Order: sequence, then C-alpha cells, then structure tokens
Amino acid sequence: MWAFWAILAAVSAALVIVLTKAGLKNVDSSLAFAIQAILILAITWSVVAYQGNFADWKQIDTKAWILLILAGIFTSLSTLFSYKALSMGPASYVATLERSSLVIAIILSIIFLKEKVTWQIVVGGTVMIAGAVLIAFSDSGE
Repeated sequence: MWAFWAILAAVSAALVIVLTKAGLKNVDSSLAFAIQAILILAITWSVVAYQGNFADWKQIDTKAWILLILAGIFTSLSTLFSYKALSMGPASYVATLERSSLVIAIILSIIFLKEKVTWQIVVGGTVMIAGAVLIAFSDSGE
C-alpha cells in the first residue's frame, strides 16, 4: 500500500514543479512559497481535524518534536531553494537536480537509519546520479 501513496506523492510533486514554474513568471519565489504555505497549513490541519487526530499532538515525545521541527525547517528551506531555482532555470533541469536528493536520502538512511544496502539500491542510485548529471550538463539548459 505504501507504493500507492508514494506514486501519488511523485505525481503531486511533479505537478508542484510544473505549476509553480508557470506561476513564477512575475512573482518572487519566496512570496510564491509563502502563498502556497498558507494552503499547505490549512489543508494539512483540516486533514488532521477530519481524521480526529488533533489531540494526539500531546502524546508526541521531545525527541520526535525536535526531529519533526528540524524536518519542517529543512522542508521550508528545500522548497525555498527549489522555487528560487525554478524562477531561474528550466523546470526539467531544476527538478532533475533537485531529485538527486533521493540518492542523498538513500545514503543518509543507510548511515543513520541503518537501512540495508542492496545491489539494486547501489545501481539505482548510481543511475539516478548519472541521469541528473547528464541532464544538468546538456546543451539546452538555460
């Protein structure tokens, strides 16, 4: 079932890239993210309320709070950086380089979460980096 949600996340992320690039024509990238962040806040808290999970925040331990706050900071920074890159470069190139974060996430997951390394992960990560480099250094980038 996780793969279904992961595919939905991938499709949604692709739509974010394309729609944001189209919307950034005459809008500052930070302002664009701030506008979208209002919707992110409203939608996510609406989902929490709908699911009846609002009171669960009291049960979150200190370590989880710290980790989630740090993740929130890096989510914001990642998006700000991505929007800035989108305002300057072609969406296909920006998305490709940005998604090289997948390989970084694999490496960090292996180091910090002790996830298993398989030959498929190594080959897949290598192919992803090779593809990102190939696209990033092609002649038709802006």
